[in-house]
Amino acid sequence: MARLFYRDKPIIGIDISSTGVKVMAVDTKKWLVLGYGSIDLEPVKVKEALEGTSTYLADNIKALMKEKMLGSLSSNHVVLGVPTARSFSRTFLLPVSAEKTLKDAVEIEVDQYIPIPAATLYIDYQIIERDKQNITVLMSAISRVIVDNCVSAVEGAGLEVILVEPGMNAVGRLLTATEDGHLPTVIVDIGPASTDIAVLDSGSIRVTGGLAIGGNTFTLDIAKKLGVTLENAHQLKVLNGLNAGSRQEKIKAALNPSLERIIVETRKVIRYYNERISDDRKLEQLLVVGGGSNLPGIGEYFTNALVMPARVASPWQKLDFGKLPEPAKQFRSRYITVAGLASVTPGSIWK
Repeated sequence: MARLFYRDKPIIGIDISSTGVKVMAVDTKKWLVLGYGSIDLEPVKVKEALEGTSTYLADNIKALMKEKMLGSLSSNHVVLGVPTARSFSRTFLLPVSAEKTLKDAVEIEVDQYIPIPAATLYIDYQIIERDKQNITVLMSAISRVIVDNCVSAVEGAGLEVILVEPGMNAVGRLLTATEDGHLPTVIVDIGPASTDIAVLDSGSIRVTGGLAIGGNTFTLDIAKKLGVTLENAHQLKVLNGLNAGSRQEKIKAALNPSLERIIVETRKVIRYYNERISDDRKLEQLLVVGGGSNLPGIGEYFTNALVMPARVASPWQKLDFGKLPEPAKQFRSRYITVAGLASVTPGSIWK
């Protein structure tokens, strides 16, 4: 009964990150945004809410729905995105004969590669490819406490969660629809406080990695190195960035250590994909998303560092805001994850 009840009811996306909550409703037949909004949060308080009993998240989701929405939400059914950095996604190959004992094989993979006891995780897995010899298994795991706290915060705001997924899966869905994401693609999602890295292949996220460096780190780096205020540093970051100009060398020198660490982590994710998954499929492109993607010249930086075509993703040509005011250009990238969550078609949840 539940499936029939849910099948065609519209859904809304809610993206919870360490620095804020975003909400969006999209009519996927027309890619029309019906409503959206966001609220900024304090990372320390978000951490307390994710790991403890604070009502900070629920209170802010209520405030967002009441005071900060543009347009309207089509239902109370939510696809919830939880922070990718708190999740683990891996893909691995198994012989076809292992399918009968797939649960055991997944448990071995969890024990080997995830530094958290399996009993404290929600673990989900599916076969995403098969040939005569092998099956390709995609596994996702995330802390039970974090999922439970995110779900209860959303429910505390009077909404009903029907699907939970790591934010990167939602980014992958949107990029598959808008940016040739069916090609084997590296995604680098630079948020305010952290960067998530993943490989997207044939519509599925195959592996994820990440590190605690983000757009705010870039601003601090520039402020320190150039001896300017945070406000000036932010202006230099978004207006000059890595583009040629009188200050390019100084800004590049300031950002280089952080960018180099992102490159090192990206190489690790690429190596894992190439060694364990790729089956000779070549990675074709790198897409930069997230708030940190508003650093001019960042696409060229990745192209040169990794010798791979790289660019900042721009799925906005697909999303039509209709009569609603669009987010300001520098804030649009914040909404990529929630747009991906909101673009789940209700029927697909029950496949």
